[in-house]
Amino acid sequence: MNYTFNFEIILQYWPLIAQGLWTTVKLTALATVLGFIVGTALAYMRISTFRPGRLLAIAYIEIIRNTPLLIQAYFLIFGLASINIDLPILAGATIALVINVSAYTAEIMRAGIESIHKGQIEAAECLGHNRVQTFFYVVLAPSMERVYPSLISQYVLLMLASSILSAVGVDELFGAVARIQSLTFRNFEAFLVLGVIYLLLSFLVRYLFVLFGKFIFPRQRKLGTPL
Repeated sequence: MNYTFNFEIILQYWPLIAQGLWTTVKLTALATVLGFIVGTALAYMRISTFRPGRLLAIAYIEIIRNTPLLIQAYFLIFGLASINIDLPILAGATIALVINVSAYTAEIMRAGIESIHKGQIEAAECLGHNRVQTFFYVVLAPSMERVYPSLISQYVLLMLASSILSAVGVDELFGAVARIQSLTFRNFEAFLVLGVIYLLLSFLVRYLFVLFGKFIFPRQRKLGTPL
């Protein structure tokens, strides 16, 4: 093998890498928050006794989970444009991520909600809690605590999956490094640097979620139970 490694030529484009990294972080943060809200609402619709709402949630979850994220992004950004509904690329990419991750979040949260025993809800009602208090303190918080490790893994996967969106023109981390690779023709160095950044970012995102979990679940913080 006669190959001279040259990482300096890649690192001199660090402003472009930093800009792509920031876009990836923004996309992940927005999609995580909105995806959790939409996914939790879908989970409630999925287990409700209101048949049309339940069927709508089932259809949404199955369609989204069984089609690629890339197709969903193409549909939102280019498909809608063909009928004169233009979305900015970044907005379309964010919506695609929210739609995709909310379907997976719905199934995770459904598992958590169904693990709450009905007796706990009846006990809360006997203690005088109204429906909002029962929802937040007896159903939502405990169910989220039980499935929190699965949620962490799902949102780390979401961050990694955002690299697909470079195919629709989003200048996120993968797109930025791919552009550097095309400018420098240093394929090995460019994608090695990219892999290291994604690896470190995955560790960081997971660590921040664990810290957040210790903050919002005081019982686990007191007991020292790992999340």
